[in-house]
Amino acid sequence: MSVVVAMTGASGNMGQAVVKETMTLPFIRLRLLFLNEKRERHLKKKWEKQYGGRIEIFFGNIKSITDCRRLVCGADYVLNMAAVIPPLADKRPDLARDANVIGVMNIVTAIEACPLQPKFIHISTVALYGNRNYLHPWGRVGDPLLPSVYDEYGMGKLIGERAVLDSKIKTWAVLRQTGLLYEKLLMSNISDGLMFHTPFNVPIEWVTDRDSGVLIKNILQKDHDQCAHDFWKNVYNIGGGTAYRTTGYETFDMGFSMIGGGTKTFMRPNWHATRNFHCMWFIDSDVLNQRYQFQKGSLADFWSEIKAKNRYFALAKVVPSSWITAIVFKRLLRDENAPYRWVKQANEGRIKAFFGSKEEWESIGENWDGFGVWCKNEIEGHDYNTEIDPAYAERCLLSHGYDDTKPNEELSLSDLQSAAHFRGGECKATSFEKGDLYTAVDWECAEGHSFSASPFTVLRAGHWCPHCIKEGSWSHDLLAKKNPFYAQVWYDSHEQNENTVYWYDNDHTTRYKVTE
Repeated sequence: MSVVVAMTGASGNMGQAVVKETMTLPFIRLRLLFLNEKRERHLKKKWEKQYGGRIEIFFGNIKSITDCRRLVCGADYVLNMAAVIPPLADKRPDLARDANVIGVMNIVTAIEACPLQPKFIHISTVALYGNRNYLHPWGRVGDPLLPSVYDEYGMGKLIGERAVLDSKIKTWAVLRQTGLLYEKLLMSNISDGLMFHTPFNVPIEWVTDRDSGVLIKNILQKDHDQCAHDFWKNVYNIGGGTAYRTTGYETFDMGFSMIGGGTKTFMRPNWHATRNFHCMWFIDSDVLNQRYQFQKGSLADFWSEIKAKNRYFALAKVVPSSWITAIVFKRLLRDENAPYRWVKQANEGRIKAFFGSKEEWESIGENWDGFGVWCKNEIEGHDYNTEIDPAYAERCLLSHGYDDTKPNEELSLSDLQSAAHFRGGECKATSFEKGDLYTAVDWECAEGHSFSASPFTVLRAGHWCPHCIKEGSWSHDLLAKKNPFYAQVWYDSHEQNENTVYWYDNDHTTRYKVTE
């Protein structure tokens, strides 16, 4: 008997890998919602020829509730991979909101209305967690969700994820995807200043598009064979595991080695942000792998495959490195999305968000001799080889404000109260059936906002007040002063005397103000 899987975002890098892998399962039929654009039209023609009647593709948009209903009605599973990501999300926030917020809400609404609800897998993102560095490089589901300042992609994805958690969908799972490795990664990142948002000392755990595709295939296969009830109604991190854990510096170094150089050959320290990014090492990325066995190879294997498929990279080795620096990288410093341009144009909001101040940017300089590289053990008090070892992770895990080792069925009202107190607020529930994590209760944050959320959303998934963490505004400096849950990670890259509120104007101009 055929199983119908409805998908959004199938034309993206992860999406194409998912289609390729899932179509190896003979019982799967796909129903895809495509935008009516050139790449999608090409894929439609290609896949319909390749897969015949096993694939149905129609044009539409997830900002249309009618298109969403057509997509999900009669499906057995719905997989939402649709997203507008940076740099397009930075340039077209309207498109980002259509996909990352409105689209998710429409998918949720459409599924809720189905007489026989399909099972729902929603792809979220590591960007929800916000900035990490060598002080707390390891993270897990349940950690604070603090999307970086001016990151409307991360903020929109947070709101979209919460719509899933707060929904009336009976069977769902949220997968927070980490940085994705795909064949055209290097070439895709030399056309925009976005690459300079990546700090050299950020911890990154990558995963390949192929492995993500295998993960989804294995989830569908196992659920079809065994009805894996314990997988559903949970949030997971998708990462590549030990072999894909690295830093920003090392990522650039390995990529640039294909063109005859490295990070220090082509880049300068003050070109890159020092904070306000995202990515970390997942202590819990093995949770999915133990169940679905999808992590293969290593970061070195990935770059070797890219080099083998793109032999023209070797031609760059005969070109003087100074030419490549000037033609490729220095050119990008003038891009509107490059931190170097923000400094030259005195964009104070972005300078504060990504560096702390103009003075702190100036102190970095262009000389590598004065810049400490974490992965080279040049930061005092930090041994990189020790800190990247998973055995070290337990020493720097963030507190969730309650005993998070308890199984769900043992969590009680006192755990809810403890978690709320650690967030500077209160759980307003006067009674709670032990273990009932999915029935919403009332909460109040330190700012006095009242809201309703399930204990799972707060305790297990890491969400808190939706009035404080909201679209178009970032007041993390002020929130952290009253919220120990946020403070334990926020002050890894911010000073406690910072008092800045950041926001976007209606015309998407970046704004900020310093409060007392």
